[in-house]
Amino acid sequence: ARLDRALAAHRLTRSDFRHPALATVDLAGRDVLGAHAVGKHLFLRFSGGVSLHSHLRMDGSWRVYAPGERWRAPARQARVVLDTATAQAVGFHVHELRLVPTDRESSLVGHLGPDLLAGDWSTGHADRAARALRARPDDEIGTALLDQRIMAGLGNVYRTEMCFLLGVSPWTPVSEVDADRVVALARRLLTANVTHARRSTTGEHTPGRRTWVHERERSGCLRCGGRVRTAEQGSGTRARRTWFCPRCQPGPAPAP
Repeated sequence: ARLDRALAAHRLTRSDFRHPALATVDLAGRDVLGAHAVGKHLFLRFSGGVSLHSHLRMDGSWRVYAPGERWRAPARQARVVLDTATAQAVGFHVHELRLVPTDRESSLVGHLGPDLLAGDWSTGHADRAARALRARPDDEIGTALLDQRIMAGLGNVYRTEMCFLLGVSPWTPVSEVDADRVVALARRLLTANVTHARRSTTGEHTPGRRTWVHERERSGCLRCGGRVRTAEQGSGTRARRTWFCPRCQPGPAPAP
């Protein structure tokens, strides 16, 4: 939203790609048509039918500055700089940076499930995501929530907190949860947080009270005060640390 407000309907006066594959690309003179996200993928569209695709992963960010304003991140981390007469957008640590024809954006995101923050979200999107979830009955719910092919947009904090709000262990089989409830909860949490810099799954924004169990192994479960356990879930590059309250989230779990 910030990129769209800052750049849309303006003409690029300069582009600086600090990425080997795009080092010779010059977008100066093109009009910015807008910015939009699909799951965790971000697209900037330009005149001439060209889109810039990026993925933030865990450490990437786009920052918007006034012309001449000092950056609040090291210049060595910048991968792309886009200037207009009124703003400067800098992509720090952005990943998978590439240019694609706008009409081929789907080649990069067509495999994803319904985008939980889609502006045209409908019961059709919800039903599609729920069907995809039910098709994986033996998967652990904590693993399935991170599968972007089922529904796009959830990350590790949300999957941890969703398992808590569903009242199940992250290792509970998908067959034992209500798929429609899962999808509705995912949509509600992301929608509630999309305009906030600091996410909250509890409805509170006081430091230390923004999550129920995530990163609360020292302070305890926000609901019952009991001990919060942490363990890795998944394998290889898909392994993620998760948090859970054994008292509030009954079900299978690895041994302490």
